[in-house]
Amino acid sequence: MNPRRKKRLLTVVAIVFGVGSAIGLMLYALQENINLFYTPSELINGKGESHEKPFIGQKLRIGGMVVPGTVERDEDSLDVSFKLADTGPTVTIRYHGILPDLFREGQGIVAQGTLVETNVIEAFEVLAKHDEEYMPPEVAEALKGIKHEKPKYNLGNEN
Repeated sequence: MNPRRKKRLLTVVAIVFGVGSAIGLMLYALQENINLFYTPSELINGKGESHEKPFIGQKLRIGGMVVPGTVERDEDSLDVSFKLADTGPTVTIRYHGILPDLFREGQGIVAQGTLVETNVIEAFEVLAKHDEEYMPPEVAEALKGIKHEKPKYNLGNEN
C-alpha cells in the first residue's frame, strides 16, 4: 500500500471512530433524560410481553386516576400524597408543591417523577387534564373499559 492510500485510510478510520464515539457519548448523556410512560398496572406487573419493570431511581411518567379518599395533605408544608390507579393495583405518588387547579379525586392525571420504591413515585410535576373530553392517549388506552363516575359537587344552591 502506498503512503497516500495509507494516509487516506487512517483519516477515514479516524473520522468513523470520532463520529461513532460522539454518537455513543450523546446517547449515554441522553439516557438519563428519557422519561418512559407507565400506567400503575404496568409499573407493578411490568410493561410489554417481557414484563420489563423500571428500576429504582429511574425517571418516568405515570398516568391514571386519582383514587377517591386517598389525597393526604401535610398541614405544615406543601407535601401531598395520593394513590393513582388504572385497572389494577395502585401506586402512591408523593409531591411537594402546589397542585394544578383541576386536580381532584377521581380525576385523570399524569405525574412525572422518580421511582423511589416499587410502588412509590416522588413526583416533581403533576398535570391534570384540562377539560372533560381530553385524556392523554396512553392513559385513555390503559383505561379503556373502566366505568368512571364524575364526582358530585354540592355548590350550596341545590335544594
